[in-house]
Amino acid sequence: MQRGVMYGMAAGAIWGFIFLAPRLLPDFSPLTLSIGRYLMYGAVSLAVALPFARRLAAKLTRADFIALVKLALVGNLLYYMLLASAVQLVGVAPSSLIVGILPVTVTLAGRRDHGAVDLKRLIGPLLLVLAGIACINFDVFSDVLSSSGGSDHATSVPTRLAGLACALGALASWTWYAVVNSRYLQSNRHFDGNEWSVLWGIVTGLLGVGIGAIVWMLPAGTVQASVPASRSHVFWIVCFALATGGSWLGNMLWNAAAKRLPLTLSGQMIVFETLFALLYAFVYDSRWPRTPEVLAIVLLLVGVIWSVRQHTLEAAPAAAKEAPAH
Repeated sequence: MQRGVMYGMAAGAIWGFIFLAPRLLPDFSPLTLSIGRYLMYGAVSLAVALPFARRLAAKLTRADFIALVKLALVGNLLYYMLLASAVQLVGVAPSSLIVGILPVTVTLAGRRDHGAVDLKRLIGPLLLVLAGIACINFDVFSDVLSSSGGSDHATSVPTRLAGLACALGALASWTWYAVVNSRYLQSNRHFDGNEWSVLWGIVTGLLGVGIGAIVWMLPAGTVQASVPASRSHVFWIVCFALATGGSWLGNMLWNAAAKRLPLTLSGQMIVFETLFALLYAFVYDSRWPRTPEVLAIVLLLVGVIWSVRQHTLEAAPAAAKEAPAH
């Protein structure tokens, strides 16, 4: 279990960067960002898979391929397009606030799975997580309320609502992905975390090629406005970083965690994505976290540590029962 927790924390540290990427590339549309990221993810995955391609092909079944297509569409393309839209419309902090509820939604979705801890024992940790998430953006929404009488705020309401809707959509899509992916890996153990991540990347890349071809056939400017060549170079550099870190390596670590942890615990590992997203945003903005943000980080960390402790206590008696008698 400890190794699974470490894998989950590492995946969160890598995934935190994906919140910052749309801010680095505000002149690119969310759909363009998604296509670029996953075209690169497919290319990287294909390169990684070449040395053991025959072994992968021999193990791949029709059911595996169908599962991969569904997971790639919802957990990759749809999720990141919605997340990028939310970040560009309302910023990193509000987006991380909404998507940060993932530990709660995934835990609730996996409450009946094997190895899950009784929800009564998780009420305390979950309340701390919710309190931490509420604190993350307290000052941001306070600013919104204090400026409610101004014309700037009035014109921003539709944009804010659209951004929050995109963040909620990202939350829903990744909750579905986390639950379905974890259950599939635990019931189909013929792939390890790296193999599944590579296959997922190749399928995602193929979908990215198809969607990219459709976009390319549309009239110029329909999806993406023209940008200088220098910005295109930056775009592909960021997409490569997202593909190697945020997709291939992050997914490999997450798959390794999902195979070792029950959903009620693996779901709460996602809280580290929120924490690292905030950390990277603070560094990018060259500022220290404000008091509500510090309080949020403390509450989130204590909530997750408490949850890990509850799962450890639950696992100990079960391990004792399964141990052979001497």
